[in-house]
Amino acid sequence: MELSNLILIGMPGAGKSTLGILTAKALGLSFLDTDVAIQAEYGQTLSELISRHGLEGFCRIEEEYLGNLNVRQTVIATGGSAVYYDGAMNHLKRTGRVVYLKVPLEILQSRLADMASRGVVIEPGQTLETLFKKRSGLYERYADLIIPLAEQSHEQAVQAILQRLQEKDGKEPIG
Repeated sequence: MELSNLILIGMPGAGKSTLGILTAKALGLSFLDTDVAIQAEYGQTLSELISRHGLEGFCRIEEEYLGNLNVRQTVIATGGSAVYYDGAMNHLKRTGRVVYLKVPLEILQSRLADMASRGVVIEPGQTLETLFKKRSGLYERYADLIIPLAEQSHEQAVQAILQRLQEKDGKEPIG
């Protein structure tokens, strides 16, 4: 089966949504932000869903959504916690290439002033640093490609993604 999707994973604030839209445009693919899709399906923000269902309940919602996702020719920006769900990640990997947008902790800290309003899956008392350490290994485990990002412009970051896809394939990227 030909891999048709490009799945973006990474920490909150890594730029999955913004770079996903730009990458989809560059490749002529559709774009799906799973956080936005879940919000639309439930009619609530992520922080409202977490408040209403608790972290475990929200994680069940997210895992079920990702595990049942059935799209083709799509750049998919996942929620930062997608890597917690082995079955869902394996499902996504069967449909496409998983790209980890790896951003240094210092940059994430400057981008994420208010994690609570963003609806980040973070345990009480957990800091961004401990969350970063907990998730980094999971992101690397599932990634087919790792794209290190720091202070690049959006355009430079998209070019880095496209270049790595081309290098990996030895031909033109998905599209």
